[in-house]
This record gives sequence, structure tokens and C-alpha cells, in this order.
Amino acid sequence: MYWKFDWFWGLLLLVITVVFHVVMFVLMEKTLVIKVGREEDTRTLSHFIVAMALIALGAATLHGLEATAWAALYIWLGALPDPTAAMLYSLSAITSYGHSANSAIFLEDRWRLLGAIEAMNGLILFGLTTAFLFAAIELVRPSRRR
Repeated sequence: MYWKFDWFWGLLLLVITVVFHVVMFVLMEKTLVIKVGREEDTRTLSHFIVAMALIALGAATLHGLEATAWAALYIWLGALPDPTAAMLYSLSAITSYGHSANSAIFLEDRWRLLGAIEAMNGLILFGLTTAFLFAAIELVRPSRRR
């Protein structure tokens, strides 16, 4: 009976986070191309290391912001009692880490579908991140001299 609200809010936030994720990665790529350049002779090992470190930091920041959005949804809906519990639960769900049976932080039956949707969202976001990191490595990798 309550699941229609879980589907509505969960899928809405899933779409928002995926679009946000893609837009931010496109912006990172545009910045990366401008800073590092497309010409193979301009790519150095130091450029590669700095670019990949910044992209990894950006990806971690994105995932943190997206987990925060889920935590805010849990609090707004009353699914979790406070920001600390909501953030811890959200990080566990979005990374598919889960929680132990001894954990005091869990969603009531009424909200469990929402937690599963967040876990699905995390799989999509981490898949997009992996694909982007692979593409970025190809873009900024120093040319190989043979």
C-alpha cells in the first residue's frame, strides 16, 4: 500500500542523481580536455597523475553528495530519525555495503523498498563512474613511445 510513495520518491531521486552524475562527469571531461589537451605529445606522466587524482576526488565528492541527497530524503520522509543515522544508512545502501544484523540503523518495513532503490541507484552510479574513469584514462594517458 505504501510502496507507491517509495517508487515515486525513489525513482525520482534515482533519475535526478543519475542526470547530475552524468552532467558533472561531462563537465569534468570538458575541463580535462582543456587542461591536458588532446595532442598526444602534450601528455606527460605528471599530467596523467594529477588529472586522475582530481577525477577520482571529483567522483568521490559526487558519490558523497548523492548519498547526502538520499539521507536528506530519508529524514524528510521520516524514515530515519536523525542526520547521522540517515547518512550512515545511505552510505551503506548506496555502496551496497549493507548493514549487519547487530546494527541499530535500519529502515522499518514500510521504507525498505526505498533502501533497495537506493542500492540500485548506487550500482548505476558506480557503473557510470567506472566507465568514465576508464574513458578518462584513455583520454589523458601519456603516449606510448615504441
